[in-house]
Amino acid sequence: MKLSTEEIEQRLSALPEWTLAGGKLHREYKFPGFALAIGFFAAAAPAIEKMDHHPEWSNVYNRVTVDLISHDADGITARDFELAHVLEEIAQRLL
Repeated sequence: MKLSTEEIEQRLSALPEWTLAGGKLHREYKFPGFALAIGFFAAAAPAIEKMDHHPEWSNVYNRVTVDLISHDADGITARDFELAHVLEEIAQRLL
């Protein structure tokens, strides 16, 4: 179920590095180098598959940009926030 603007803002307070951009949860990670950026992809992939909720993400050198939205709900849902928390945990191990 799509979250309200108020619910999104409240949940964002627990993810200080995440913002709203273009109607999606947005975060840019900056890793010490390319290998760790790609390592983030590899480390996150099993959890993403298990959740069956796939991010829109890209990599340029040491940066990984992530956008989360639930296309089936046409907006941001609790699943997007769950995935954001998982990604944060994985990134913190690599940063």
